[in-house]
Amino acid sequence: MTERTKQTIALVDDDRNILTSVQMTLEAEGFYVRTYTDGESALQGLTAHPADLAVLDIKMPRMDGMELLQRLRTRSNLPVIFLSSKDEEVDQLMGLRLGADDYIIKPFSQRLLLERIRALLRRNDVSRAEANGAPSAGTLVRGSLSLDELRHKCTWNNEDVPLTVTEFLLVKTLALRPGLVKSRDQLIDAAYGDTVYVDDRTIDSHIKRVRKKFRQVDDNFNQIETLYGIGYRYKED
Repeated sequence: MTERTKQTIALVDDDRNILTSVQMTLEAEGFYVRTYTDGESALQGLTAHPADLAVLDIKMPRMDGMELLQRLRTRSNLPVIFLSSKDEEVDQLMGLRLGADDYIIKPFSQRLLLERIRALLRRNDVSRAEANGAPSAGTLVRGSLSLDELRHKCTWNNEDVPLTVTEFLLVKTLALRPGLVKSRDQLIDAAYGDTVYVDDRTIDSHIKRVRKKFRQVDDNFNQIETLYGIGYRYKED
């Protein structure tokens, strides 16, 4: 990875041991790393100097990870991974509903964190492509839905629906084959790949947030159907 193509990771955690060890691992892999010990300083830093991805602890002084994520989501679809303790299951699910792309339980393998960071960055590359003019050849249209992969742009009835990288991939996977049921395992593979473990509840939380975002532009949105005990499908037109 050359100097000009290095990507920047923001690490936010009040545990300086975690910050130091993870920073060393990521820098050894060729990333630029900026560290913050609380949410307030992280918000100021990320506002002034945006990163390519952020890893956020949930429990922090001055501003916790939840509030930081909420504030970031008002201005950016920056990929976000949450770090949480085993006893913070409610916080994990709440974080996903707020728009986090993934979460990792402490204590964690730094190699696993690195794999998840790389997976999210790969999926986010398309959103960095610069394009202007008419929709690209990679645009998927299903009735009122339009997904432009080149611009990482989703619209419903010509209104923007701001999706995270993971949410965009889930919608795309369902919309590619309307009427076909996708199991949670299939959606996990589509959104995370087969090298990263997440449980079914993670997908359920993402789908709930996707529906909420679409219903903010259309109260009657009901294209994503739940088949209880089986999975999800996108309604046929």
